[in-house]
Amino acid sequence: MTAASTRAAARQNFEGQAILRREDDRLLRAEAEFADDTPTFRLAYVQFVRSPYAHARITKIDLSGAAMVKGFVGALTPQDMEELSDPFIEYQVGAAAAEVDRPLASGGKVRFVGEPVVAVAADSREAARDAAAAVVVEYDPLPAVVEARRAVEPNAPVLHEGIGENISWRGDFDFGDIDHALENADHIIEVDEMHFHRFSPTPLEAFVVSVEYDAGMDTFTIQSGSAQPQLTLLLISKALRHPVEKIRILSKDIGGSFGVKVGMFIPMVVLALMARKFRRPVRWTQTRSEAHTEGGHGNERTFSNIKMAVQNDGTVLGVTYDALDDHGAYSRNEPLGAAIWSQVTNACYQIKHLRVNWKSVYTNKGPTLPVRGYSRMQHLWVMERLFDIAAIKLKFDPVEFRLKNYIQPDQYPFTTVNECVYDSGDLPLSLSKVLELIDYPDAKRLQAAAAGTGKRIGIGIGSTLDSGTNNFAQSRYINPNSGMSGNTEAGLVRMGSDGSILVATGGVAFGQGHETTMAQVVADKLGLRPEDLITHRGGDSLLGSQTGYSGSYASQFAVTGIGALIDATNKLVHEIKLVAASQLGAAPEELVLEDGMVKVVGDERQMPIQAIGWLVHMSPAELPAELARTVTLVGRGVYNAPFTLPDVESKKGNLTLTYATQVHAAVVEIDEETGQITVLRYGIVDDCGNPINPMIIQGQVQGAVAHGLSAALFENLHYTADGQLLGTNFYDYHAATAYDMPTLRYDNVISPSPFTPTGAKGMGEGGGAPLHALSAAVQNALGDTGMVLDSHVSSETILDLLAGANSDKIKVIR
Repeated sequence: MTAASTRAAARQNFEGQAILRREDDRLLRAEAEFADDTPTFRLAYVQFVRSPYAHARITKIDLSGAAMVKGFVGALTPQDMEELSDPFIEYQVGAAAAEVDRPLASGGKVRFVGEPVVAVAADSREAARDAAAAVVVEYDPLPAVVEARRAVEPNAPVLHEGIGENISWRGDFDFGDIDHALENADHIIEVDEMHFHRFSPTPLEAFVVSVEYDAGMDTFTIQSGSAQPQLTLLLISKALRHPVEKIRILSKDIGGSFGVKVGMFIPMVVLALMARKFRRPVRWTQTRSEAHTEGGHGNERTFSNIKMAVQNDGTVLGVTYDALDDHGAYSRNEPLGAAIWSQVTNACYQIKHLRVNWKSVYTNKGPTLPVRGYSRMQHLWVMERLFDIAAIKLKFDPVEFRLKNYIQPDQYPFTTVNECVYDSGDLPLSLSKVLELIDYPDAKRLQAAAAGTGKRIGIGIGSTLDSGTNNFAQSRYINPNSGMSGNTEAGLVRMGSDGSILVATGGVAFGQGHETTMAQVVADKLGLRPEDLITHRGGDSLLGSQTGYSGSYASQFAVTGIGALIDATNKLVHEIKLVAASQLGAAPEELVLEDGMVKVVGDERQMPIQAIGWLVHMSPAELPAELARTVTLVGRGVYNAPFTLPDVESKKGNLTLTYATQVHAAVVEIDEETGQITVLRYGIVDDCGNPINPMIIQGQVQGAVAHGLSAALFENLHYTADGQLLGTNFYDYHAATAYDMPTLRYDNVISPSPFTPTGAKGMGEGGGAPLHALSAAVQNALGDTGMVLDSHVSSETILDLLAGANSDKIKVIR
């Protein structure tokens, strides 16, 4: 080790420290600027006229009443959309590519209640609402289909006539030899059907889109909270028939996403056309009822023909099932979920055989969008349920059964049945720790003592994976000609003339604390404090800190965003040392950056880092000519995830880079008379590799638990037979508040990833584990009286289960 590197290692590292979030000061002072806060001159407000029918043809649209409303600016109709825009790019191939998807009632039909039909603009929100109410739309109602099982029947109403059926994609995933496993297994667990329900992502801030059009330059400036700004640019560019480089997308503070804000491209197209048509800025602010009715729900999935092959010693050989994935009226981000679930084929277990027969299905419900744990959560839940059901039916201890089948620490990196690679982990240690958190022996004693009292105690375990950093080549499973592969992110670290340093990334943040974590990592490399850096909030496509896959989704920022910033900072450090070396009479390798100074190791020569900015930007004549010509003090870095192309035919290959794990355990009390569930104890053990900021990690984990507990106990987006959504607002749809949350007990395990720049893994999508743990806890309380086959365990469900519901839907063969 050189003297310079020894001194660098000796100074304080901010990475890995639980420092306070720098974002919180402005948020707590109400000085943040969200998309609806930005003052805009001559702003027009947009309101949508929405369909009251789940399925109908539009026979007439009359705007005359709206035109009489004071303040009315204008309107956009489905006919305008057809003339001025193209349908969105979809993933499908073959007949399913005939789906026509535009933001306003495509093809003269509405396909779900709440679908936008007409967009109205006015001088005020109130006038826009009045004008929208004055629009008359006449419909010819059609039969609706709201259940995936019914939608795939031959005589079901067809949503998209050009396709001719309600299946957007079908395919088989067949790994190993499940037929051989079933033939040779000592036992087969058969389950008729299981169901994973719809629920909302519920970000604090719903969708907000503002668009300004510059007629002189023919450019659009769009402000919104898009989680995937660069892919969004591509989508809206195609729909608007407008070059990407003439569209600017920017964001400031964003109030949450949890996946759903990858769908911001849908309203953007409407507002962009209105801004251009009316030659004035326009804004739409989504209400909570709109957020519920127009979709953006998590995927609903029905599993059938489920079988698990198990040996006498508890070894699970394999699993097979059929899946109907209900993505609602339009595919939008689907059927990409048909590929994404296979990132976690093995779940947390060593199974060798897996077969899934998949159909992505249209129904007359709001279209789905990615929601925390997108598409993987559903597969992980059904795997966890099977392990619990097998344990009950075959009399295995649920802890020992998991331990026997868990992937073991010495097996990492672990190759799954479809050749994904789990990077690191220690599931047995995580399970041991979480059982300590809930005091498992005492919970067992509590369970025994409750027998016969009218209360039942249940203990449940939920094991889950948080796969992060997608390989976009997985889209080729759906469309071999998608042309997408790999994953990249960019970062920008630049020094101004006064020596101030700006840090920016394409990985927009909406509550995860990116400004804090990126300052920690960059400060270490520059020998500064995090507070010495200026961190750019949100995103801006004009900054040049983006690549095509930039954004904040799929648990990737700790890998891609931080990786890009490390590369960018290293480039800036290199230039700083070149300039300083020319002034200090030293070689660049003799220099070290610390305490805001560039120092020559071994003597007293040094200069302030700030002075470098002045020399380069304001006094280049003092520099050697080559440095003055080449040094820019702009470090732009790109992180390129090390992926190759998977095999499309066999559907094998590595689809994601990191796998954080979470093991949860819950102790619940069930009131036999009312079905009321009370969570008595809740433990969480997280493993996301080397932590950048442990406090932020713990906050992310707690948020995911709140989301998952709420989904399991309270949240259910249920539709009536005619397609009406029950629970369109917070009067009828209860998302958990602090009053509903139990005390959370937290611990962690650190298994550094061998594949990432810092050993960190993406995390924050562990919201599936509470659904697993609560289903298991309820099942444990019930024994085999009734079987938990739905992910939503409401009090009404509990009463049915206490009466023996679903017990006839499970068979043990052999």
